[in-house]
Amino acid sequence: MPSKHIVVITGMSGAGKTTAVRALEDSGFSCVDNLPAPLLLKVTELGGKHQRLAFVIDVREGEYLKDAPRVLDEARRAGHDVQVLFLDASDESLTRRYSETRRRHPLSGRGTVADGLATERALLKELREAAEHVLDTSTMTVHELRRQVVARFGQAAGIELAVTVMSFGFKYGVPSNADLVFDVRFLPNPYFVPELKAFTGKDARVAAYVIDRPDTWVFLDHVADLLAFLLPRYQREGKSYLTVAIGCTGGKHRSVAIAQVLADRLKDLPGGATTQVWDRDIEKE
Repeated sequence: MPSKHIVVITGMSGAGKTTAVRALEDSGFSCVDNLPAPLLLKVTELGGKHQRLAFVIDVREGEYLKDAPRVLDEARRAGHDVQVLFLDASDESLTRRYSETRRRHPLSGRGTVADGLATERALLKELREAAEHVLDTSTMTVHELRRQVVARFGQAAGIELAVTVMSFGFKYGVPSNADLVFDVRFLPNPYFVPELKAFTGKDARVAAYVIDRPDTWVFLDHVADLLAFLLPRYQREGKSYLTVAIGCTGGKHRSVAIAQVLADRLKDLPGGATTQVWDRDIEKE
């Protein structure tokens, strides 16, 4: 049987598995939700011409969940490229989502959502530790999660490295899924310029205030040189995605302007990387 690219989506209930599997389906994967783990190799064999397969395996498996690590190892020994995506979120975020949808956690029984989450984390511990990709969706919208999944798996395997340049505000927390983090709070802050405060780094006046400085260009040169060194080496080691996070205080001015310029510069680097910009906190107060 020809080797296939298999993505196994797992993780906490309410963390976004449905959004993730739909993103892969739209990217050309043949997808099966809630697949009993022991059937993975059989379904892969029946996949026929489909070279990219995605399966959702989670606590709905019941007693079959314990078989998942063994089955994944068997699939790898059979020559398949198997990657596990674990979707996580803080208990606070998950509890809020359950409250908003008025659904019960599948493992809560007569207890609380918190009880169900604790049980679920224990059951999924081994899969989380084995996952090549862990995404914390606590602060993500469904659109942001979709972009992250497509960036990691949506491209044809082995062709391009997908680079996400993310702007963020330190006041809202350092993104847990960032591979590289750069702090640009050493630059003057447009927030304290009355005529610029109300705008974001996407505004030409704010961007000029941030970018048109010697220190900014030195910083950009250093970061671009570092990435020019790193990207081909990441690709050589089989890395398919990279998230570069640029942080300022609120994520609205400096980081936004610099993320866009850096992304534009990365497009000119050799090596075939695709680049997208994600302004995580630009809409926050």
